[in-house]
Amino acid sequence: MKFTGNNVLVTGASRGIGAQIAKSLAGFGLKVWINYRSGAEAADKIKEEIENAGGNAAVIQADVTVEEEFLAAIKTIIDADGELSYLVNNAGITKDKLALRMSVDDFNDVISANLTSAFIGCKASLKVMGKKRFGSVVNISSIVGEMGNAGQTNYAASKGGLNAMTKSFAKEAASRSIRYNAITPGFIATDMTEELKDEVKDEYIRNIPLKRFGNASEVAEAVAFLLSDHSSYITGEILKVNGGLYV
Repeated sequence: MKFTGNNVLVTGASRGIGAQIAKSLAGFGLKVWINYRSGAEAADKIKEEIENAGGNAAVIQADVTVEEEFLAAIKTIIDADGELSYLVNNAGITKDKLALRMSVDDFNDVISANLTSAFIGCKASLKVMGKKRFGSVVNISSIVGEMGNAGQTNYAASKGGLNAMTKSFAKEAASRSIRYNAITPGFIATDMTEELKDEVKDEYIRNIPLKRFGNASEVAEAVAFLLSDHSSYITGEILKVNGGLYV
């Protein structure tokens, strides 16, 4: 894929889908900044894998739910590279419980990690990218933000809000040639899904038209497309990567 910009920040990139996004984008020639909140060893391992494959990467620690830390991380990137071309807001958490048992703290923690952090990143990127009138942001949302899910009221609210926020940023940033899009993955094979019992996996798969879980590289390829020059006339879109589960 073709990229006009040179670097990308991926939040929550030390494991899972975020790590695969980082590796895939490095494979397309971008310098990847691997953000992590905790677990420096895992982030360093992703950096090592990227460099061993011939890519360029750097590790940057920040709790992206804290505005000062997120902004400081972006400043570090600009001081080092002179720009920030692309941003992937991937960091997030779950605290699943039925709504009647969910505390307000459980709700707010997930909103902060999944939605507020992305707002901080989207706002900061609009300022930074607006100076050169170029940039692209992809927010990693979820199928749950579109269809809801029992036991995930907080997560669904955070991801549904992320979808709406993405569209709003797209409208505000279009005049500066900055694009904002989101991806809503369905069931993706990760460490979390590996822990599911076989009968639970089989039940999920029966409801997926493509009859399988997706893999992290399929999400990463979609991210790369939305960041790249090949999607230069696409903004404000919510791209489903769910095997047809919710169409």
